[in-house]
This record gives sequence, structure tokens and C-alpha cells, in this order.
Amino acid sequence: METTTILWLVSAILLIAGFAGILLPALPGVLLIFAGLVFAAWAEGFAYVGWRTLTILGVLTAAAYLIDFLAGLLGAKRFGAGKYGIIGAAIGTVVGLIFGLPGIIIGPFIGAVLGELYANKDLQSASTAGFGVWIGMAIGIAARIAVAFVMVGMFLVARFV
Repeated sequence: METTTILWLVSAILLIAGFAGILLPALPGVLLIFAGLVFAAWAEGFAYVGWRTLTILGVLTAAAYLIDFLAGLLGAKRFGAGKYGIIGAAIGTVVGLIFGLPGIIIGPFIGAVLGELYANKDLQSASTAGFGVWIGMAIGIAARIAVAFVMVGMFLVARFV
């Protein structure tokens, strides 16, 4: 198989996995999309999409992860989570990874609630903090989706305009 064909094939696989990973937290979606776009540029010898565009795409990739991380924290904070609630949400996220998608969805909530209960908050306040974690996660997912489409759009503009 020709090198260019292999590069395009790898690019397509990475892009498909990346878009799946935007919604499935177990896959680093935006990072896979970035890698797929790098392989697509490489397949054409960087003739149309150069290092300047790829650098911008790399910065957007890093920004997507920062926004995602901050959205969860700010969502928890906005709904009254304290230090222990935020720590609990982080631990719940990590433990939730073991249980797949249900654990990833439920883990941060349970972690935030348990953290707030540990800090002697009542169940109502602790549940509200856990809900805030979910809201933050939803905002983070929306941001990842937006950044992914901006990245692909920038790539296409650089390639075809």
C-alpha cells in the first residue's frame, strides 16, 4: 500500500475515533481529531495545511481540555460545592472510569455528594453540588464539540481556500 494511502487511512480512523471520543469520555476525542488532522496534512506533504495552522489547532486542542476541566470545577462551585465536593468529584471521575460509561456519568456525582457529606453538609446541599458537577460536565462536552468542529472547519478552510 502506498504511503499516502496509509496516511489518509490513519487520518480517517483517528477522526472517526476522535468524534466518537467527544461523547465517550474514555477516548481523548479532541486529541484524536488533532492527530487525524495532522496525518491528513502529512498525507499531502503539508502543502496546503502547514505548521502555522497545525500550531493553532494544537492550541485549540489544549484549550478544549482546559475548558472541559474548568467547566466541571466551575459547575460544581456554582452550585455550592466546597473543596471536599470538588475533590470528591475528581475521585469519583477516576473511580468511575473503571465502570465504563455509567461510572463516568454517575461517579463524579456520587463523589461530589460524598465529599460534601464528608464536609458535614446536608443531603440537599450535597445533592445540589453533585448536580452542579453534571451541569459542568455537560458544558464541558458542549465546549469539546464546538472546539472539534472549529478545528475541522479551520483545517478545511486552510486546505481549500
